[in-house]
Amino acid sequence: MIYPNNAGEKLGFSDIKELIKTYCLSTMGQQMVDKIQVMTSYEYINKFLRQTYEFKNILQNDTSLPIQNFFDLKSMVEKARIEGTYLTEDEFFKVSLSLGTVFSVIQYFTDREGQYPNLEALFEHLPIEKSIIRKIELIIDPKGKIKNNASSELLSISSGISKAEQEARKKIDQLFKSAQNNGWTADGNLTIRDGRLCIPVLSENKRKIKGFIHDESASGQTVYLEPDEVFHLNNIIRDLEFERRREIIKLLIQLTDELRPYVPLLLSYHGLLTKLDFVRAKALFAINIEAEMPVLIKEAEIELINARHPLLFLNFKKEKQTVVPLNIKIDDEERVIVVSGPNAGGKSVCMKTVGLLQIMVQSGLLIPADEHSKVGIFKQIFADIGDDQSIESDLSTYSAHLSKMKYFIDFSNSKTLILIDEFGTGTDPQFGGPIAEAVLENLNKKNVRGVVTTHYSNLKTFANSTPGLENASMLFNNEKMQPLYILSLGKPGSSYAFEIAQKIGLSTEVLESAKRKIGTYQKKVDTLLVDLERDKKELIDARISVEKKEQKVKNLLLENEQLKTYLEENKKLILKDAKIEAQSIIKNANKLIENTISEIKESKADKVQTQNLRQNLEQELKKHEIQENKTPKIQHAQELKKGDWVKFLDSENIGQVMEIARDNVILALGDLRSVVKINRVEKVSNKSVPKEVRKSHSTDLTESFSTFNTELDLRGMRGDEALYEIEKYLDRAVMLGLSGLKIIHGKGDGILRKLIREYLRKYPQVSHIEDEHADRGGDGITFVYLK
Repeated sequence: MIYPNNAGEKLGFSDIKELIKTYCLSTMGQQMVDKIQVMTSYEYINKFLRQTYEFKNILQNDTSLPIQNFFDLKSMVEKARIEGTYLTEDEFFKVSLSLGTVFSVIQYFTDREGQYPNLEALFEHLPIEKSIIRKIELIIDPKGKIKNNASSELLSISSGISKAEQEARKKIDQLFKSAQNNGWTADGNLTIRDGRLCIPVLSENKRKIKGFIHDESASGQTVYLEPDEVFHLNNIIRDLEFERRREIIKLLIQLTDELRPYVPLLLSYHGLLTKLDFVRAKALFAINIEAEMPVLIKEAEIELINARHPLLFLNFKKEKQTVVPLNIKIDDEERVIVVSGPNAGGKSVCMKTVGLLQIMVQSGLLIPADEHSKVGIFKQIFADIGDDQSIESDLSTYSAHLSKMKYFIDFSNSKTLILIDEFGTGTDPQFGGPIAEAVLENLNKKNVRGVVTTHYSNLKTFANSTPGLENASMLFNNEKMQPLYILSLGKPGSSYAFEIAQKIGLSTEVLESAKRKIGTYQKKVDTLLVDLERDKKELIDARISVEKKEQKVKNLLLENEQLKTYLEENKKLILKDAKIEAQSIIKNANKLIENTISEIKESKADKVQTQNLRQNLEQELKKHEIQENKTPKIQHAQELKKGDWVKFLDSENIGQVMEIARDNVILALGDLRSVVKINRVEKVSNKSVPKEVRKSHSTDLTESFSTFNTELDLRGMRGDEALYEIEKYLDRAVMLGLSGLKIIHGKGDGILRKLIREYLRKYPQVSHIEDEHADRGGDGITFVYLK
């Protein structure tokens, strides 16, 4: 229920309906738009919203629905229902075209069974009776005219007419040429008068040709004469045409009688066409205002995210401007939002946006707001907007406001949405403010929901200290003295009366005089509000700066952790290589020492022989000395690329480059993957790599490609299990150099999807993610694109 009756019009809902009507293809669809009403049933609202959403999806993402011919079937069917009546050729033709559209639409949805369930419900159990079209096509041709062979009698009559017309034409042509040769005719050719073909004859020669004069020229010098011979033939033609008309009516009556049993079905077809036209118009309008389907809830609550007033959006769209979006929440704790702020700052637009979008949703229309917005259902919507003074009812502006307040107090409850613009105005502020506060207190006790705009300081103070009420302000740029049209919840706003007056150019003397006249308390309150606004802006700027610095620190910490990981891995690899090399050196040294001792014994400590053996030992020792001043050859990143073979500078181990990251390189060493500093390896040619090594790497890679599935199904898994599988899956995908993957997680409550996507956004090798096409799983499947 909406109170008063013109509340919807004042909120702009009438304009919305007029805009939707422009998208209708038929008068029937326009009539349905006129009947749009606010509903309170969750099931009906949800059904109408989903029908519009599905049609919007068809228009944007599917092939066009075959809707081409819309005619008022109902009026023609109601005519055919009456015994003795018949439909005309044109009416049967329109029925045939309309039925063709109906059958094409039904076939369209049959081919997409289950894809658009709410639209399919429009024609559920509706049979396709093509025999109706076949019956019509027996007598009506593709141009909408009766076929000459619709019956044997009609064919005979049509042949007789054609033959008589040819004979009459031949005869009058002969007479016309004869008259011309005799000089009896006026300038010009044969002409039609009263439906008869006549010869233009000079008045002085009209007695020379026997016939009937049908007309004469304005000057009287020419008469239009039908010769007797032709007159007789034309009468025969006229009689045949009357017979033909009687036969056509007979056929139309027979056809109407045959279709009369199908009247209920034809009315059902009419209903389907009308509903489709209606839903199509709503969907086209939704596309034009960039509307989405919000989350519909049963509670009397509202949470609008990035909402825009549709009419304001369309006006700004023409001027290539953008609307500042509205974010507002009304629930059980913050039931009534008291909006204050400067004039022309957007208070009324904020309140009207909430009211209009609420009415649109409860009327089954999509709204220009984020799809995550939540919109509940209210049993009543009460609005007090504008000046409703009435001469007839002897009501002043303030009296009209008080009459509405009385109605609000008497009939409102927790399922009521109230919308009050400039609460308390219209009378002396000294009395209007307290009365408005008392009304608001009473409404708050009834747990109503709503938005109230005001300039009264007592209402701001009352909202600040009363549970259930929440102050809000429209932000204002103090420096430029311009409204920002942004709603800020949690604090009241100043009217900026003196600041705006100063900007307009009101003299300093007048402003100072005004400041002396207002109360000291009011002046302090307004000044405090301005200071709060300024302080809040400074805090917001400071918070943004701190957040940027925190993000920079997080990035540095993350980079440090990654570097630490690389160093740890390098450390382990170096120690491992060093141990292997040390073991080899020790084994060779032991063997060399044993051989040296044995040779010394054999030579019986010969001085020369011993000296030679000692030199051999020193040479072997020098091979393993550490060259402190010599630096290993650095292999720059640009000299290496993915797939190159490299050798460790301090060992004979060979690996293949999988990826290069800054000063590090990821190597494949058989089945192992290792990260090492780029200056520890050097590039080697493919020929120098043993065939066994190349073969093993090629085999491993081929097996990885052949066994790797680009789809990962995580449905039914717990969060930690799913993340563990994704980690292994992504590592293999990156190693194989794949560009994209598909992760199936299902829809459900969206918890697993959210957890997975948060992890993917943090994975450094992921470029971006997106939903699967709505026809193939939608947001139940995530496409992952790798860098």
